[in-house]
Amino acid sequence: MSATLTVVGLGSGNPDRLTLGIVKKLKEASVVYVRTKEHPVMAALSELGIASESFDGLYETLSSFPEVYEAITSRLIEEARTAEAGTQIVYAVPGHPMVAESAVSLLRKRCPSAGITLQVLGGESFLDEAFVRLGFDPIEGFQLLDASGIRRSQLQPELHTLIGQVYDTFTASETKLCLMELYPADYEVVVGHALGVENEESIQTVPLYELDRLEGYGNLSLIYIPANREGDIRKRTFSRLHEIVGILRSPEGCPWDQEQTHESLRKNLIEETYEVLETIDEDDPEHMKEELGDLLLQIMLHSQMEEELGTFDVFDVIQGLNDKLIFRHPHVFGDTNAGNAEEALQNWEGMKAEEKRRKGVKPETQSALSGIPRDLPALMKAYKLQKKASKVGFDWDNITDVIAKIREEIDELQEAIDAGAPAEEQISELGDLLFAATNAARFIGADPEEALTRTNRKFVERFEYIEQSLKVKGRSLEESNLEEMEALWQEAKLKERA
Repeated sequence: MSATLTVVGLGSGNPDRLTLGIVKKLKEASVVYVRTKEHPVMAALSELGIASESFDGLYETLSSFPEVYEAITSRLIEEARTAEAGTQIVYAVPGHPMVAESAVSLLRKRCPSAGITLQVLGGESFLDEAFVRLGFDPIEGFQLLDASGIRRSQLQPELHTLIGQVYDTFTASETKLCLMELYPADYEVVVGHALGVENEESIQTVPLYELDRLEGYGNLSLIYIPANREGDIRKRTFSRLHEIVGILRSPEGCPWDQEQTHESLRKNLIEETYEVLETIDEDDPEHMKEELGDLLLQIMLHSQMEEELGTFDVFDVIQGLNDKLIFRHPHVFGDTNAGNAEEALQNWEGMKAEEKRRKGVKPETQSALSGIPRDLPALMKAYKLQKKASKVGFDWDNITDVIAKIREEIDELQEAIDAGAPAEEQISELGDLLFAATNAARFIGADPEEALTRTNRKFVERFEYIEQSLKVKGRSLEESNLEEMEALWQEAKLKERA
């Protein structure tokens, strides 16, 4: 039978808060290990004649906290496994054993399989002192975060937030940078050191940007951010956006938003998408930020309508997207490899087919052209149709043949026009010509939509040059003629090349 391993908490730092039970357990122990002797209670233990061995040396020899906690866990398990029956081993940690003590979590997982009896005795946590000294009730909404791994996604301004394990200035700096992703630089936060410890306690309120300019960070340091339920702070959170859209659609909200349906907003979704594309073409990040917001609003409104019906909400949309991204990137989140973009795309397509199989759809029974949205712009749809057909071998051999096909389609269009063919036939021949031109774009590695967009932009720039040049001369387009405008057009072309 192995020895008994007991973990006890030494409290937040005030020796008067040690329980009689824990003092008794420490005195009865065959051997006492402490995570660190850098704790105010250690002096009191020495006065009580309780000897101990610390793991402080591990912090010096190992490069990361996880390695330290792993080493502590392994050492304690080995000591308990090899000790004589009846040996009482005590591991003492600052605060409460179940609050921010990774080694204790590891012991709870591993001791049963190692045949070791593990007992955990609580102690006063630094949280107890924080509630008293900082003056807030956790039932109002509270979260505890670890400074060594804090992330923007964890921050919830509407909750009282304590950030522990702020060991040094570097950790304080990393915490500050994370907080400033959500809070203003001058937002007031509270820094506490050794809460409840006589002659050592320090509580300071400082603007966020000064967080890493303070001194005195150590094992007993924390950062406190009081709950703030005002909209100005929460406006950078997704939950606030969801809340606002819900209000707009509610009976107390906006009459216009209340009346909207999926059908009425259909054109808005298309328009907002094209406005985003325009900002990309203009390389205008500030305008892009605004237009992406407008596009996001359309997604939120459509999701809100379904939430009202009880079918799904925007968080279901997010979950579905997260699942899809992880599933379709096995080379990132799984054990598949992708050495380049082409291999990554192959993985993506393979996982898309697997998704369909899981839904009961057999990709092999579908058309090779399936999966292209019905309402795509025609030029973009032609490009995607040709790419899918090309994958199964239905394609031209080379660009020369494609150019020959374009000439053929031009001749057929000319014949239809010369023969006075019905408009429907002329339109059909024009469509064939555009489709053939799309093939040429594909063969030279160009997106036809982008190519035409560039030409449209070029046309606008040259035409505006004509307008401005005439305006300088005190004339308008109506007062000019084709020959003069053509000359200015050629002048604009020359300026482009200069």
